[in-house]
Amino acid sequence: MRLTGTGRRRVLQAGLIVLAALGAVAGVLVAVLSGPPQGSRQFGLPDVQASTGGASVITGVPLTVGAGAQLLSDSPVPVVKTSATGGAVAALHRTVQPDLLVVAPFSLPDGLLAAVRKLPGLLQAERIEAVRVRVNGASTALLGVDPSQFRSFAARPTGAASGLWQGVADGGIAVSYTMGELDKIPLGGSVLASGQTPRRLPVVAFGTLGIGGVNAVVSDATATALGAPAGNAIVVGVRAGDITADAAAIGRRLPRGAGVEQLVTLVSTGTASTSTAGAGPVTAAAAPTAALDAVLSAAMSRRGLPYVYGAAGPGSFDCSGLVQWSFAQAGITMPRTAAEQALAGPAVPVSQLQPGDLLFYHTDPTAPGYISHVGIYLGNGWMIQAPQPGLDVEVVHAYFGAEFAGAVRVSPAQAAAVAARVA
Repeated sequence: MRLTGTGRRRVLQAGLIVLAALGAVAGVLVAVLSGPPQGSRQFGLPDVQASTGGASVITGVPLTVGAGAQLLSDSPVPVVKTSATGGAVAALHRTVQPDLLVVAPFSLPDGLLAAVRKLPGLLQAERIEAVRVRVNGASTALLGVDPSQFRSFAARPTGAASGLWQGVADGGIAVSYTMGELDKIPLGGSVLASGQTPRRLPVVAFGTLGIGGVNAVVSDATATALGAPAGNAIVVGVRAGDITADAAAIGRRLPRGAGVEQLVTLVSTGTASTSTAGAGPVTAAAAPTAALDAVLSAAMSRRGLPYVYGAAGPGSFDCSGLVQWSFAQAGITMPRTAAEQALAGPAVPVSQLQPGDLLFYHTDPTAPGYISHVGIYLGNGWMIQAPQPGLDVEVVHAYFGAEFAGAVRVSPAQAAAVAARVA
């Protein structure tokens, strides 16, 4: 995050195929509730002391390493050694926040990149491919890039991992740490990437890009071989104060069918909480008590069902899938990922937590500032979560230690607006 005089940048999750219109939530009301949700009283949970120690909210999942793969010992993220057949990759010279994404279902005109590079406040702009493919059967957003140039836009540990970008240049695929670890993708093995033209690709690294919702990166050549339109997207980094104006300026230059999406938003820092979760005004209307009771009952009804990466119910869940499904049972539309859900309402201090608030965590060592886990607060020091593969949906002591990224009180209007932007 980079601070400005009036706000801070907050990463959003960009929709890479369907671009929704950018807009603010219309109307802000102060919620008038009949009383707090029943929460833990409803389920007979006793008061407990919330955890603030050094234990992780979820335990580590061992990496799955393919037979014969050799891990690079000095890499900041998990990387396997490749043969460097794709030519040398340039060193990382700086890290740039990806602020805007231009994307179309066709190749963008050659002159558009030159026009974007003339915008005021521009830090860096690179032409890429942005498509959705299936990786080992799971649909995911994938980028095709020039490794030497694009690495500047990645989360810093990933950008600094030269072996990752060399592996991408050599024709491999790097997947996000969360996807690789939790879906047990074999590092050093291979996955089937099913675009218009399916290809089996070697998995060269796990490393979060830092562009929310994007779980895989390959070279430009590999992306076009999968069927991506060459150069159908441009990723842009600008000074914080120029984001909105530059997005509008780009929009005026786009051909019909293309769109520009903000990857960050400016969030007011004038709240009582210093947490990294939360967006929207502190007066945004919260969910009614009856709806939150329905959310909590729905979540508790899933207790004991298995964790499956990418699952959103009704019989299996990942962490954000449990949140999305539970809120849907109360008629509340939520975005899909934990990082998106962290923007579903204003931040609330731990001292003011109520049942139904969402608790967020940093659990990805390749992007320490990226929100990658979420649980639902039940009250009296308890939370319910879908933790990780091999474990079931469970009720545990709420955790406010080193990995805690903040708490959010869900505003249905704010949540729906975020969900629409990333549809």
